[in-house]
Amino acid sequence: MSCCGTTAASSPASRKERGLPAAHDPSSFRPSSTRTTTLVPPRRPSVRSACPLESWILRTVLGTPVDPYLTAASALARSAKAGCAAMMVHYTRPSGTMPLLDEARAVARAASDVGIRMAFAIAVRDQNPIVYGDAGPVLSSLPGDDRKTIEDLFVRAPMSPKAYIELTDAIAAAIAGPMVDVQLGPAGVQWCSKPLLEAVAENSALTGRRIHMHLLETVHQRAWADQNFPDMVRWLRDIGFLSDRLTLAHCIHARPDEIEMIAASGARIVTNFSSNMHLRSGLAPIAAARRCGCAIAVGVDGLALDEDDDILREMRLVQLVHGGVGFKPAWTPAEMFALAIRNGRRATGAPGSGELVAGHPADYVVIDLDRLDRDRIMPVDPMALLFARGNASLVNEVVVGGQTIVRDGVCTGVDLPAIEQELRVMYRANVGRYTNFQRMWPPLSERLSGWFEQQLTCD
Repeated sequence: MSCCGTTAASSPASRKERGLPAAHDPSSFRPSSTRTTTLVPPRRPSVRSACPLESWILRTVLGTPVDPYLTAASALARSAKAGCAAMMVHYTRPSGTMPLLDEARAVARAASDVGIRMAFAIAVRDQNPIVYGDAGPVLSSLPGDDRKTIEDLFVRAPMSPKAYIELTDAIAAAIAGPMVDVQLGPAGVQWCSKPLLEAVAENSALTGRRIHMHLLETVHQRAWADQNFPDMVRWLRDIGFLSDRLTLAHCIHARPDEIEMIAASGARIVTNFSSNMHLRSGLAPIAAARRCGCAIAVGVDGLALDEDDDILREMRLVQLVHGGVGFKPAWTPAEMFALAIRNGRRATGAPGSGELVAGHPADYVVIDLDRLDRDRIMPVDPMALLFARGNASLVNEVVVGGQTIVRDGVCTGVDLPAIEQELRVMYRANVGRYTNFQRMWPPLSERLSGWFEQQLTCD
C-alpha cells in the first residue's frame, strides 16, 4: 500500500488533539506472500528480508492468502490504524480458493467492514513468470520433481487481453461504488505483452478507468528494457497508456527523458522508500521528478520500514531522504504532507482534494498532540513535530466519509487482533504445502541470481 499527498489543510481540534487530512495509499499494498499480491498477512519478516525483487517475488509464494477476506481485513485495518483513509489493492497472487470475481467481492467486503476507501485492480501478467526471458536455463538443471513444483506454482496459461478487460468489467459491476474504485492493473511492462498493454490503454481511454502499474523498479528491469524495449516509455506515451489516469509505482531507474514524458502526461509516480530498501532496488529520483512537474505520492508497497504499515513514518523517511541538501530544501514538511494527501486521493479515486473544507468528504485523522509534543518546552509547529517524531502510535481517531473507523487507536469495524491470530494459525497449518519449495529454494535462488547476473546486468 502506499500513502500519497500534497498540501492539505488541517483543522485543530484541541490542545490535546489535532485533525489532519487522512492519508491515501496509491501504490500497491500486497500480501507478504507476493509482491504483486495486494494483501499483507501477519508479518513475515523472513519472507521480505534482504533479497532483490526478482528473487523475493517467487519466495513470497509462502504467503499466498489462505483466506481472502481475513487477509484483506488484516491489511486494510492495519493501514487504517496508521491513518490511511484509502488504499490501493493491486491484487497479484489470488488465493486460488475461489473464482477471482468472488475473491474481489471478499476483499470489497473486508474494506467495507473496516470502513476504508479502496482502489482495486487485478494485477495481470501474460509473460515472463519466472525470469525476464527464457527460464529454461534456470529450470533445466533441476530434478524433474523440483521443476514440476516450480511450474505448478508459477506457470499458468496467460489470460487474454479480452478476457482481462471482461473480468475487470465484471468486477466493477460487482463491487464499484462510492467507496470502491475498480482499476486496471498490469503488473509491469516486463510481465505484459504489447497487446495486453494496448488493450489496457484503449479500455482506460474509452471508460475513464484508472490504471495502476509498476515501472522500472530494479536494475534488472532497466537492463531488460534496454535490451528488449529501449523505447518503452515513449511507446507507452504513443499508445495513450501514459495519461492523468495512470499511477506508476517506483520508477527508480527511469531516465530524465522518461521522467519528463511521464510528467508531461499528467501521470503520478508513487515512491515506496522502505520497500525499495528492503529489496535493494535503489533510490527513486523523486525530487527531480517533482522539479519536472510530476505529481508525487508516497507509499509503503505492502510493508513499511518495520513491517507495520506505518505510513506516517514512511512520509518522514521520504522527507529525510529526498527533502533536499544543505540550505536548498526540495519541499517543506507541509508541502510533502500535502503531496501525499492530494495525489493519493487522485491515485485511489477518492473524491475531493483532501482539504478539510465545506463540501469535501469528511476524511481526517486525529493526532494526539500531547504525546507528539511531549516535552512542551516552547511552541513548535505541529507539522514540524509530526515529521520529526510522528508515527502510527499517535493516531487517536480516523474518520472516513464522516464515520469513525478508528477510535483510541483501535479499529471499530473489525477485531484486528483476533483476525491476525486466526490468520497466524491458518498460515502455520498451511505452510506445509510448500515443504518442497522451501527445500529447493537455496539452489533455485542461486540459479535465479546467476541468470539475472549473466543476462540482465546494468553497468
